[in-house]
Amino acid sequence: MRFPTQIDRYLAKLILVPLIGTLTLAAMLLLLEKMLRLFDFVVSEGGPVNVVWRMLANLIPQYLGLGIPIGLLLGVLLAFRKLALSSELDAMRAVGLSYGRLLRVPYIFTGALLALNLAIVGFIQPYAEYAYEGLRFELRSGALGASIRVGEFTDLGRRMTLRVERSENRGTDLYGVFLRAQTRDGRSLAVTADRGTFLATDDPNTILFRLANGRLVHDAAGFRAPRVLSFARYDLPIDLPAIESFRGRGNGTEELTLPELVRVARNAGQAEERRNAIRANFHFRLVEVVMMLLLPLLAVALAVPPKRSTSGLGIFLSIVLVVTYHKVNQYAEEMGALGRLDPLIALWTPFAIFAGLILWMYWTIAHKPGGQPIGALERGFSRLGRSLGRLVRRRERRRKRTVQPA
Repeated sequence: MRFPTQIDRYLAKLILVPLIGTLTLAAMLLLLEKMLRLFDFVVSEGGPVNVVWRMLANLIPQYLGLGIPIGLLLGVLLAFRKLALSSELDAMRAVGLSYGRLLRVPYIFTGALLALNLAIVGFIQPYAEYAYEGLRFELRSGALGASIRVGEFTDLGRRMTLRVERSENRGTDLYGVFLRAQTRDGRSLAVTADRGTFLATDDPNTILFRLANGRLVHDAAGFRAPRVLSFARYDLPIDLPAIESFRGRGNGTEELTLPELVRVARNAGQAEERRNAIRANFHFRLVEVVMMLLLPLLAVALAVPPKRSTSGLGIFLSIVLVVTYHKVNQYAEEMGALGRLDPLIALWTPFAIFAGLILWMYWTIAHKPGGQPIGALERGFSRLGRSLGRLVRRRERRRKRTVQPA
């Protein structure tokens, strides 16, 4: 049979639309949930708001690592579900197209997405994770520039506090300025001014704070009384605090690429705890990627509902299985990193169990006459729904009998 055929192109179109839609929706939902917390974090640290978008961009590879498998699963599942509900799948099977033949196009998508996911979790995500942690460090250390919040006291270094009543021109012009500074030798300086502006100097470690129409109070241990000075303009140099440089990449196992994990794990000088964490993270990434090879089989097994049924139980069950498997892998990674289980056993045992379940479900739907792997669940949920309906109707009748007309 020549490839691609019209049926292959038709299947590709049915898969592509829900795949892209599901992947985009999953990534957007995960990013929106994280965005609110990032805004709170950035505002509390006094950093510029635009850094939130840079932090979210570095989180995209992490969310794609889970979003790509879910998108692939739902793309194939919804495509075959549409074929099953419209009886097109029965027509294709009747003309001799087996499930194995129909899975040719889904596995083309799987191969491409598996390579993309491997590149993301193996090489792109470690650098994005390091960049994200770097932005968090710079926010906490003030390297991104702490914003001056109106009506609040802001620390500029360890010995200087600033408060402003109003800010204009994106923070260029400050009004109602109060500033208090203390030197290492015990002298203190308190300044109030109508207006202030920050200016750059030739020294990158010093900025100039130009104040207008104010009063300065200077006090020291040798003064009998504080000295008071009124001024029309006063330039106050401010030494910027020293900012610690961010650490090198590789402190966390998530920041290492797959080849780096292998190289570090083989280093005999590594501590046992470090080696366990590296091995657990390495196998975690592998099982998450390899599982994608089984997702088309799971999608087909859950996509075809029993005859004369339009239940969407398969869609719900597919998402539950994938998310549950992901959480089990995360728990197994933690157990392997702590040394309670060998990482190889901790992570590949759930994979073997999950793979066996998927292969049984696919064999039932594809090779067992009249086989329906979720038929029992469909019948059980149908009975439960009817029982709940009868219970609700019975209670409604009882309520009507007890309610007397006014």
